[in-house]
Amino acid sequence: MSEQGEGPIIRDKRRIDPETGEVREAAASAAASPADLFAAEDAAAAEVESDLQELEAQLAERTADVQRVHAEYANYRKRVDRDRDLVRDQATGAVLAELLTVLDDIDRAREHDELTGGFKSVAEAIEATVGKLGLERFGSAGEPFDPTVHEALMHTEDGSVTETTCVAVLQPGYRYAGRVLRPARVAVADPPTH
Repeated sequence: MSEQGEGPIIRDKRRIDPETGEVREAAASAAASPADLFAAEDAAAAEVESDLQELEAQLAERTADVQRVHAEYANYRKRVDRDRDLVRDQATGAVLAELLTVLDDIDRAREHDELTGGFKSVAEAIEATVGKLGLERFGSAGEPFDPTVHEALMHTEDGSVTETTCVAVLQPGYRYAGRVLRPARVAVADPPTH
């Protein structure tokens, strides 16, 4: 291979000579022609431009991914909030529907003047609480009959009405969140048919 006295060959490629402190590349640059320098600069610029375009494409792709994930998350949150509100409304509606018999008992006690003392306070508190929760009472004598919110239990003809009308409310109706929990049970009168 190599002779015994020969050691490894070391080439010093440092730009500044450590002994003199001068730039070594000046001689190499002077030896190269200006056309070679421009060609090298053009090649380096083309490589940098290519790398820049690749990075911009990757950035656009990542940005689109982040925007898509953000939109999916926003839609997920809206769906969860909507479902949570729906479940809460359904649960509240179910509890209020179970309390309707209690409200009926309170109305009957009020009609018979049995709503006195502590029971009166409790009844008023119950009615105020279900009102705050959004329970609406409906149905009154004299309003037009609507089969979507009224249940006719009795039917008569009356010359004083011009359309089918509720003449008596036998049991009030209740709605919650725009949904009828119980229709108003009424007696209706129709105008004469002759």
